[in-house]
Amino acid sequence: MRQVYIHGLGQTASSWEPVLHLLGAPESSVCPDLAKLVSTEKITYPLLYHAFARLCDGLEEPLVLCGLSLGGVLALHYTVEHPERVGALVLIAPQYKMPKRLLQIQNVLFRFMPPAMFRETGFAKAQFVQFCGSMMDLDFSGALSRISCPTLVLCGSRDRANQRACRELVQRLSKAELRMVAGAGHELNRETPEKLAPLLRDFYARTLQGGNHP
Repeated sequence: MRQVYIHGLGQTASSWEPVLHLLGAPESSVCPDLAKLVSTEKITYPLLYHAFARLCDGLEEPLVLCGLSLGGVLALHYTVEHPERVGALVLIAPQYKMPKRLLQIQNVLFRFMPPAMFRETGFAKAQFVQFCGSMMDLDFSGALSRISCPTLVLCGSRDRANQRACRELVQRLSKAELRMVAGAGHELNRETPEKLAPLLRDFYARTLQGGNHP
């Protein structure tokens, strides 16, 4: 199975490097830089998702999608639309229905942050604000029944903003399991790669039988 690792908003593809190193991920693994998938100045969630979907469509199936935060939303969205192409799913601190109030608060905070803080992500400040606004109405609640592949949902014990959504998601998916990562916050790939890698390795070993897993 082809493994695809999708980073969160505010991260880059390199955010996965410590995890992939510890995991011993196959060289065939794909880790896209989301900011480079969309070539236009206008960045919205629909534009990014369609670019991500084109990337996945061009890969040999079945896919293993592993996404954090925004990456988890993209992975969930693609699996809902193409369940036959995804063999396993890892969702780290995902939301299946966007918390509008949280996004609104984030947008207010972004507006007061200096532009320099956004440069390393590949997105400009204005693009960040515009992008978050474009996600407000996302809601996959009515389509989760389409997902039948094994799913691992992960959340840090200190990531209180996403714990409820993670627990609800596990209840709504037929083959999902939840693992809480003790002492960790939101960005598990950056904060605790040494804890995340073994959880992924165990999940792959149990679910990718006969596949190409570490």
